[in-house]
Parts: sequence; structure tokens; C-alpha cells
Amino acid sequence: MRYMLGQIFSSVRFRIGFSIFAFILLTVLIYPLIITEPPLKTISRGTFLSPGIYVNVYDSIGFSPQYTLLLDGAAERRIAAKLNADDRASMKEWLVKAGLPEESIDTQDTAALLEVWHANFDPTIRLPGMTNADRNYYIRLNTALDGLLATEGATIAVPDATTGALKEQAVVDQTSYVNIYEVPNSRVFPLGTDNFGRDVLTELVAATGVSLIIGFVAGTVATVIGLLLGLISGFLGGFVDDAIIFVTNLFTVIPSFIILILITFSIGQDKRGAITIAVVIGLTSWVWTTRAVRAQVISLRNRDHVNLSRLSGHSTAYILMADIFPYIASYVVMAFILQVSSGILAEAGLSILGLGPRTTEVPTLGLMMNWGMIYQAHILGKWWAYFPVILVIALITFSLNLMQTGLDRVFNPTLRE
Repeated sequence: MRYMLGQIFSSVRFRIGFSIFAFILLTVLIYPLIITEPPLKTISRGTFLSPGIYVNVYDSIGFSPQYTLLLDGAAERRIAAKLNADDRASMKEWLVKAGLPEESIDTQDTAALLEVWHANFDPTIRLPGMTNADRNYYIRLNTALDGLLATEGATIAVPDATTGALKEQAVVDQTSYVNIYEVPNSRVFPLGTDNFGRDVLTELVAATGVSLIIGFVAGTVATVIGLLLGLISGFLGGFVDDAIIFVTNLFTVIPSFIILILITFSIGQDKRGAITIAVVIGLTSWVWTTRAVRAQVISLRNRDHVNLSRLSGHSTAYILMADIFPYIASYVVMAFILQVSSGILAEAGLSILGLGPRTTEVPTLGLMMNWGMIYQAHILGKWWAYFPVILVIALITFSLNLMQTGLDRVFNPTLRE
């Protein structure tokens, strides 16, 4: 065993694939010990919050010490955050349509641009070719430009308990800063939130774990069925072989994914749990394993040691498990790895079509893709809602295929260097 493990880990491909897969597996196991909140918990009212560190505004003003920092370019960055190049171009477009000469509008001079804009913009004017969406955009932009060039701080006022008049309580200068670690309440979203306001990273880790379980269960079911049918068909031959091959050919002619879709659709949403989906995937994915194992058994059943075992009076089950299975065990392991990879991809495909596990129980990688697609994350440019899922699926399947090819080069004499 030690020598065999040494041979396996001597393969560079296997080591790389194993390292990637081990990292993913350790993340799935360790992350929930650190972040213990449920993966499907809604923690923000807004949807598709971008990745970053979110600090409580109320705490940062009233409960955290403020410091004065004089940073170069702070005012320019503040202006650029509210008035970017696209907004400047849109303002120029409106002014030109309103009749101002194009050469009189300098989009780079912020003060001059705002002066011309405030002197000419009228929200009640509907210019030719302007839609309601364009009109609402310009109204929102005009509101955001108020006080853009102001140099004084923001005043915090509270109503007087007796008169009801606003009373100045504090002033937040433009040079005031707080230390993020001194704010009582803050939250890091490395991958932002999804369309439901849930932490994408927490959801992604949980979904990866569930998808791995689905892959392992589906791979186990498919490999066990394929192994048993392949062993029986290849060793016994005759009518049994013909019957098994007939059924195998039927499943080969009809695409397994079509059968998978029909079965999962007939089960119904309420009964589609993660394990149920995994078992269904396994029950439709055993065909190629059966054919491959059968071919291996046919080449082994007339070997001398098998014939000697027959003459010794050993049972068929003993011969299959003691005299044939050890010679194809490495091949079965490689087939299992590919079945796990295929199971994960099959679940992702089903979930994208809306036929995956129940959405209210556990997340899966396929369900996260489905949610991102339904809520148009790819159209809105919210990459964090779908791209990490694609990356994780690619890494899992890539690592498993690397492990399989590495094992193949170790155990297949024709591929050894």
C-alpha cells in the first residue's frame, strides 16, 4: 500500500489535482466553524451589494472617534464618485440637445460644467428622443449634484424636544475619518450579496459542500451499479450478458440527461431533496461504467488464476471479488472520480433548468447559477453572483479530472513514460 501511494503521488498531475480538491474540501469543512450563520439567511435589504467592507454609518458618526487626515486628491475622488465620465458625457448631451453650442461645454472643468448645468437644466422639459427612463436618470443626477463642490462639513441636527426646531448637534468635516476597526458594527462581504441579500461567500461554501455530497452519492450509486452489472455480464456471458447489454444499449441510445430531466420532473419540487437528486443522477449514469468494466472482465475471465479458482470449487462471487476485482480496482477508482465530476455537472445542469433540489432547504452550485440567471446578474454586471460559482465548478471538475489522468498514467502501462 505504501509503495502504491508513493507511485500515485509521484504523478505531478495527481498532486496538483489532489491539492486543489483538498483545498476546496478543507474550506468547506473549516469555514462553517468560523462563520456559523445559516447560508440562506437574508442579511441585507438591498440586492446585489458589491464586494467590500460595510461599516455602520450611525456607529461611525456617534460611537467611533474621528481623526483628521489630509490626503492628496481626496476632493477629486469625492467628486469623481458622484460625477463620473459617463455622467459628464450625458450632461453634455442634454445641454447640446437643449440648444447650447457643443464647443462651449467643457466636461473636464467641473465648476464650469455645473454652472452651465444648473443654469439650463429643467426637469419639466422633454427633449426630442428622450424616454421616461432618460428623464428620471437626469432628475436623479441633478439631485446628486447638489452641494458637490461644497467645502464645508455635513451638519448633524436633531429636533428640539420642546419647540421641534432642528438644533445642530455636530459637524462632520470633509477631512474627518474613522478607523474601521473601532466601529462597533461592520461586516466584510468578500463576494458581496446575491439577489436575496445573502452573503455570497457563505452561500457558496455551503453550496460547494452540498454539491460535493451530491457528486459523491451519485458517483457511488453509478459506480456500484456499473461495477456489479459489468462483473456479472462479463464473467457469466450467455443470456445474462445479452440481457444486460440489451438494457445498456437502450440507455445508450437515449441520452441520459433527457432521462434525468424526465425523472426529476416527474418527482415534483416538494420531494426533490439533495440526496434524491443524487440517487436519480446515479441511476442514470452507470451505462459507460458497465460497458468498460465488462470489457475488462472479459479479458480476465479466462486467465490461469481464474480457471484455477474455478477448479478449486470457489463460488462465482468469490472469484469475482478475490480473483478479478483486484485487477480492475484501480480502473474502478478512476471511474468513480469521473462519476463524481459528472454528478456535480449534472446537478448544475438540472438546477439551471429549475429541476434541482428544493430551493428552500440547501443551496447548491447549480441553484446559485439558477438564481443569478433568473435575476439577470449577468445582464446587470453583478459578476460576484455567478462568476465565483462558475470558477468553483471549473476547479472541482478540473481537479478531479487531473487526479483521474494522473492515476491513469500510473496504472496504465501504455501511458507510462
